[in-house]
Amino acid sequence: MSKPAIGFIGLGLMGSAMVERLQALGYPMTVTANRARPNIDAAVARGATEVGTAREVAAAADIVMLCMDTSASVEARMRGEDGVIAGLKPGALVIDFGTSLPGSTKALGAEVAAAGAAYMDAPLGRTPTHALEGALNIMAAGAQEDYARAQPVFADLGENVFHVGPLGAGHTLKLINNFYAMTTACAMSEAFAMADVAGLPRDKLYGVMSAGPNGSGMMDFIKAYGVDGDATKLQFSVSNARKDVGYYATMADDFGVPSIMSQAAKTALGLAKADGAGDRMVPEMVDWFASKLGGRA
Repeated sequence: MSKPAIGFIGLGLMGSAMVERLQALGYPMTVTANRARPNIDAAVARGATEVGTAREVAAAADIVMLCMDTSASVEARMRGEDGVIAGLKPGALVIDFGTSLPGSTKALGAEVAAAGAAYMDAPLGRTPTHALEGALNIMAAGAQEDYARAQPVFADLGENVFHVGPLGAGHTLKLINNFYAMTTACAMSEAFAMADVAGLPRDKLYGVMSAGPNGSGMMDFIKAYGVDGDATKLQFSVSNARKDVGYYATMADDFGVPSIMSQAAKTALGLAKADGAGDRMVPEMVDWFASKLGGRA
């Protein structure tokens, strides 16, 4: 069977890896530039077609994929006379692979439906390396029939693919997941910095903590930098972490309930970003905490 034509918007680290994976598997690909040229040029060199607007991407695609940084970015690419919605084919499918606000996702879903197409949210877990290997975690949400249609493509991109519920459920789940992950990352970063102040070797602290119920993959990511100096095990920037924790708090506000535990992580990540660390990786929060506590920088 022929593969559906893919239109992809947002060729950052993750998006470009997904595009490369899909191209290697023979999916026809149409792309448009968002911020930087190199990943677009690489996709075109592999056979992708470049067009000038999101509307043209949609007009060429059976499935439009977005992997953007914020809800505002997604909305900007979806709406307007040059947006995705204006160019959608009848029966097309749009999938937001980024981490967006659930309320925004549901509003866009209604607009896409009015245009005769379908919308899904499918936020991702794991790294660009996993994307190249087709080993992402995918939290897909939307109508069952839309999931069934997208499932073969999800299977080419992901090792663990979950249908988590109706439209918006994927972004809701991802925000809860990222709130927990980033709160844990900040707590472990402070723990290493406090060990410095107390004169305890970081590796000794990690050895004891990881041997008990505190042991986790997130702890290992922070240890990889805090002890071993390797920040690449978690390729997720401080700016993105602050955005996601902020989105989680906004989601809680939309539900009419307080978010208590997110406040410390949001504050720490926000202050680190304000100090110029926004482009650094989350494990490097160890350095930021150390600088504030007076430990080693």
